[in-house]
Amino acid sequence: MRILYIILLFFLPIVAYGQPSNKILLVNGLLHVGNGDVVESALIGIEDGKISMIKNAYAYTIREDEWDTIIELRGQHIYPGFVVPNNTLGLTEIDAVRATRDYDEVGTYNPHIRSQIAFNVESKVISTVRTNGVLLCQATPRGGIISGTSAVMKLDGWNWEDATIRGNDGIHLNWPATIQGGGWWANPKPKKPNEKYGENKQKIYDFFRMAEAYAEIDDPKEDIRLAAMTECFKGQKRVYIHADELQQLVDVLEFVDHFKLKYPVIVGGYDSYLITQQLRDANIPVMIQRPHSLPENQEDDIDQTYKLASLLQKGSVKFCIQNEGDMEAMNARNIPFLAGTAMAYGLTEEEAIRSVSLSACEIMGIDKTYGSVQVGKSATLFVSKGNALEMMTNDVEVALIDGKFVNLMNFQEELYIKYQKKYEQE
Repeated sequence: MRILYIILLFFLPIVAYGQPSNKILLVNGLLHVGNGDVVESALIGIEDGKISMIKNAYAYTIREDEWDTIIELRGQHIYPGFVVPNNTLGLTEIDAVRATRDYDEVGTYNPHIRSQIAFNVESKVISTVRTNGVLLCQATPRGGIISGTSAVMKLDGWNWEDATIRGNDGIHLNWPATIQGGGWWANPKPKKPNEKYGENKQKIYDFFRMAEAYAEIDDPKEDIRLAAMTECFKGQKRVYIHADELQQLVDVLEFVDHFKLKYPVIVGGYDSYLITQQLRDANIPVMIQRPHSLPENQEDDIDQTYKLASLLQKGSVKFCIQNEGDMEAMNARNIPFLAGTAMAYGLTEEEAIRSVSLSACEIMGIDKTYGSVQVGKSATLFVSKGNALEMMTNDVEVALIDGKFVNLMNFQEELYIKYQKKYEQE
């Protein structure tokens, strides 16, 4: 019987990584369940990769011979593994090097392109992201009108097959912009209506009508593009619609209703706070844009992006936080701190935690297994010395994906230790 007592958790990643413990007991941690609940002095039992029990540590007598590994947490924080939706993590390594970017394929309508098989589990970027408690991601293609099909992946595994949670997650539709121009903040230019907006929108309707007709044929002639769309009309595949402007969002609502899409999701949703009732009535969730962004319009509040999550929360719209934008794969590590910003601008702590854990999993349809620390779910969680949403206190010491300990060391930390020792000697 192997029993492991850890008091100085600094050594845990080295000692426990790779050990095939079937029965693990985490003792005396402050558990943030992910669904809004908090359990103080929690005792969490893990068996065969799943959470088998959650109890109060003071009301449970531990029998050491029943567990392979016992870890004393001494009041440290336990969180569900954080999730980074709508990201090119695993699909790109160095943004400035084209050969390492595998997320944008040639073509305009590419629903058949799957990011799952392009996912690189050996990415060095992934190891730096895990360090902050981010353990799951939605690997998402870019470009064109329909970019392709995203996949929900674990940030650990032997290969892309081993890392896959949901390989056929949903197609990503880039809704045409209603406004052109604007420039950037240092060189602003006047905005003007997109004269081809109606034409571009009609092309999307035409493609979806063709795909809908194809889905109704019993034995159609093979067309890989249209075949990839069939599950969208049968409620087996999500449709992620990237849109920000108010007119776009209103037209998206009409589009969703026209085709009776069962699982639509808005990605971005900058103006979504203006139509919360319509979104709530249509049961359409929003993956809100990176909170650390500048306002889109001159008349917007300076903190508009910071408080968007709170505005949707008050409007009872389901949402999660994502960070699409410059260097998004590398910046995936900042997902906890984006939630921390949303907390500073209106969300409660537990609502902020949910926005990067359970809510993201609910929107992607994997919440029965992932997203919260509850009995029967996958033991995908981590332990931090302090508040994981705060940059100065996020200090992850233990992480598990499906009950397996994850190595939290990364090449950046290795270089830090290497050169720290070098200059200490000098």
